Parts: sequence; C-alpha cells; structure tokens
Amino acid sequence: MNKAEIVVIDDEAPIRKLLEITLESNDYKVWFAETGKEGMILAVNHPPELILLDIGLPDKSGHEILKELRTWYNKAIIILSVQDSEEDIVKALDNGATDYLTKPFRTAELLARIRSAIRRNQLQNDSSILTCEDLEIDFGARVVKRNQEILKLTSTEFNLLALFMKNEGRVLTHQYILKEIWGVGYQTETQYLRVFVATLRKKIEENPNQPKHIITESGVGYRFS
Repeated sequence: MNKAEIVVIDDEAPIRKLLEITLESNDYKVWFAETGKEGMILAVNHPPELILLDIGLPDKSGHEILKELRTWYNKAIIILSVQDSEEDIVKALDNGATDYLTKPFRTAELLARIRSAIRRNQLQNDSSILTCEDLEIDFGARVVKRNQEILKLTSTEFNLLALFMKNEGRVLTHQYILKEIWGVGYQTETQYLRVFVATLRKKIEENPNQPKHIITESGVGYRFS
C-alpha cells in the first residue's frame, strides 16, 4: 500500500474526478482544491509527499502558487496544464516544478512520473551513495563508478553528474543547471553546458551518440534517466 499523500490543485471537475479514481485506486491518499488559496491551505494542513498543480486557476496563476509553495515546500510538484508552450514549461521548471505534463495526459505516464518524483523525495533522505543502473556515485567520497570501475571526472563533471542523478527523471532547464553549477550570472552561457555534457557523456555513456542516461529535452534542457 502506498498511502503517500497527494494534494491536487485543479479547478476542472472532470480532471479532479479522473485523478480521484486513478490515484485512489493506486492507494494514494488524495486531497483536492479548486483554487490556489485552497490548495495552499491544504498543503499547509496536510503536508503531502507530492503536489499536482494546474497553471490555469481561477484566483491566481499556477506560476505564482508554485513560487509561493517553493518558499517552504521542498518536495515534488508536478504541473498539469493545457498550456504546452515552451515558454510556460521553461518558466514552471525554472520556478521549481519537478515535472510538467500537458493535458490530456495518459494516466499510466502520470503514475510513472509520480512514482519517480516520490522516489527522488526518498533518495534525498537516504545514504550518500546513489546507484542508477550501471552508475554509482558516492557523494561523500566524490567517487563515481561505472560497472564497478572508478571514473576519472573533473570537479565540474562530478558536480554536474551529481545534480543529474539527484534529480533522476526530472527535466532540468539550461538556466537552472548553469545557475546551480556555475552560479548566478552564467544562465546564458549555454556553450559551457553543451561542452561539459558532451565530455560527461563520453565517460558515462556506452554510446555517447545515443545516450541512455543524459537525455536532451529539445529547447528546454536535460533529463537524467
């Protein structure tokens, strides 16, 4: 039994009904809100493992709610929205969204994204060693192994891989990665990122030209799989 709690903030009754059936049949405890204000109150009173947030809310933009939530809530927030422009997706991810799904969505994909996001929540509290298929990273010792062989990574390559692996399954925008690795002021230096992703792929991927770990999300950023 999952019994993980999820708060849904969405003003569309059919979507709420679909989510109620889907999530409760998969043993999640679900709380529903139709407005941003109601959702904030629910999240405070019933701190969930994950929040599903619509962008088009009647009282406030979901982007504003997302920014407010991120001032105190550090677990997963998945955006569900009919807005599918690159601008909206990048804006949400830069404001701290864990993932972004456009409506209509496939329930199987939503459940997979939820499982992945909750798993990341749990990994943040686990030991300092994280394994992802053929890769193992020891954050304390700053050692990376592939198929049990130690890889020689530069400090920047290690930091980049650590960021990817801690956010497995999540789309990270170019701007977010640049700010996290190089700091404020480097968000437009995408050539740095391209170079380091290319060198990192050569070291961790079986076939760097067909990567299975660092996946390019065209026009947005990268997702670690």
